[in-house]
Amino acid sequence: ITSAMEGNDTLALMPTGSGKSLCYQVPALAQDGLCLVISPLIALIEDQVGTLKGRGIKALGLTGRVPYYELDVLLDNAIHGNYKFLYLSPERLQQTLVQERIRSMNVNLIAIDEAHCISEWGHDFRPHYRNCAMLRGLQPSTPFMALTATATKRVADDIVTNLKLKTPTILRSSFARKNLVFEVIRSEDKWGALQRMLRKTSGSSIIYVRSRKETEQISKKLWANTISSTFFHGGISTTDKKQKLQTWLNDETRVMVATNAFGMGIDKADVALVVHYQLPDSIENYYQEAGRAGRNGATAKAVLLFNESDIEKAKWQYLDNLPDYPFIKKVYSHLNTFFQVAYGAGQNNSFNLSLGKFCERYALGITKTFSALKRLDQQGIISLTTNAFETTTILLTGKKSGLAQWMEKSKNRTVIVQTLLRTYGGLFEYPVKINLELLVKKTQLPPATVHRIFEQMNNDGLCEFERAQEDTQVVFLHPREDDRTLNTIRRQLKSFRQMKVEKLRFMMAYAQNVKKCRVGMILDYFGEKSSQPCGKCDVCTAKFELIDGLDSIKQVVLHQLQNADKSSKELADELDYKEKILIDAIKELLEEKKLKLKTGNTYGLNI
Repeated sequence: ITSAMEGNDTLALMPTGSGKSLCYQVPALAQDGLCLVISPLIALIEDQVGTLKGRGIKALGLTGRVPYYELDVLLDNAIHGNYKFLYLSPERLQQTLVQERIRSMNVNLIAIDEAHCISEWGHDFRPHYRNCAMLRGLQPSTPFMALTATATKRVADDIVTNLKLKTPTILRSSFARKNLVFEVIRSEDKWGALQRMLRKTSGSSIIYVRSRKETEQISKKLWANTISSTFFHGGISTTDKKQKLQTWLNDETRVMVATNAFGMGIDKADVALVVHYQLPDSIENYYQEAGRAGRNGATAKAVLLFNESDIEKAKWQYLDNLPDYPFIKKVYSHLNTFFQVAYGAGQNNSFNLSLGKFCERYALGITKTFSALKRLDQQGIISLTTNAFETTTILLTGKKSGLAQWMEKSKNRTVIVQTLLRTYGGLFEYPVKINLELLVKKTQLPPATVHRIFEQMNNDGLCEFERAQEDTQVVFLHPREDDRTLNTIRRQLKSFRQMKVEKLRFMMAYAQNVKKCRVGMILDYFGEKSSQPCGKCDVCTAKFELIDGLDSIKQVVLHQLQNADKSSKELADELDYKEKILIDAIKELLEEKKLKLKTGNTYGLNI
């Protein structure tokens, strides 16, 4: 804050939950003018703008969802309306109109949030982020502040170079989170281990899994075992996302089972447990997601559930399915054919895509194809949006007099049809694409009510109403030129693969590590030397327990089995020992013939 107030360029490296947004919000509020914030996610922008407005602070967010015709008005408001914050996506920054208006603004600070997205060595590289340096020419005397929670020295250097930061003040908070306990639990029975953790943990939890299907499956299983939960992934509608998020934020459900689509912009202070059910692809992603626990300062846990089979699964998912240049070229060619894009055409054309149908037509694997599309997105060839949405079309087929009579039978019918007619033209001439979410917003009616009334209109012969569900939206950012379009990204694709290999190799080493303090290992990765072990991670506490010796643990096990035989799972539920140490104790007791294995895989005293 002091650095920004003194007009210096600043690079702030601070862990998740340590207050990065305050670093640019405070100096912006303390000075004349507004703060320009570049942020990568719509959800993050909407969350920040909503929070500021809730505190009576004037803020605007310009994302890809803002129609072009509204953009001009909003930019005028930013210049003349005494606003303090203007949030932009990096893609929105590319527009000439936006650049021209920024020149006219009284900007006191330019903040680049999630700045690791600038670097191709960062874990979430966004090509348009590399164009943020253009703001130097638009606001030459305004200081920059770049902020990130996950940057190695290589990434930090790339940020400074790309943004042309002038003799920047580089401030690195310790990446150590003293209230966060890191653990890796090795278990062949992950589901059992997960249940035990959740039953021992009071408060909110997040469970990260790799696939959309798993989020739903695990959430259902938790409900079946009386643990309230919901699920979140990129394939559910915006309305469902908001509803599911709200139930979790309000503590109506305790556990959120999610893919990594559940991330930035999620601000809940009292998360007590974050579990990764499978191996993440990098320590950056793992640390950022784990850092969503314990933001209120209370002790919280970040647990990675792991067994040796996860290594091969991770290699398959993250490396074997990593597309090479020939495969990406094939997908790009099929994409143009699928949408009938002519050579030299297609720039800025937008298409809705069912990924499953696309892969079925061309006999492509879904995982590898989606990875290829993501690479094309990262390299700025296409823009890819994976939120589920509906391409809904409606054609009014009844007479206007008949429609008027039908509307009179219900106030909701009147509101919806009148809003529809005011919003769209040509409804009686040809099928018109409509945005159901926009109608929900304008009518202030529940989505289910809007859908039901359109279906009633269809059933009553007053319209032809079709809803075709897609899961992906593709925008071609360049004209179709095939080889010429793709040759520019050959080198980057090779570098990207090598980076992925290096990051996964370290993640696997972290999971298999049994000797070095986990916090120390994480700090070393981010270039911060740890002075002493944390004393709380599973590696540190295992050493302490071994110092006490297995004898005391064995005595506790014998005591637990005095009245009834029990399985290792039941013992693990009752005793607060690491699973590996508990199994070692049971093995020794079996060898000493103090225990015997009984029917049903239970253990009993050998009397």
